[in-house]
Amino acid sequence: MRTNEVMGRLEAAVSALGDVEVSAWPEDTLKEQLGDLSAALVALDTVLSRVAEEIRARGLRIEEPVSA
Repeated sequence: MRTNEVMGRLEAAVSALGDVEVSAWPEDTLKEQLGDLSAALVALDTVLSRVAEEIRARGLRIEEPVSA
């Protein structure tokens, strides 16, 4: 996959996750979805950690962007 495509997909994933408002979910819905939500969060953590480690292994740092 081309770099531009990968970056586009990452940006789309960030946007999609930004739309998640778990605090607005009814308690019953949260309880029903908790297993799937937990699995998704663990999978995301695993993938993000792998990508970050690959960047660090190349001697680069991951820096938080400076806001304007």
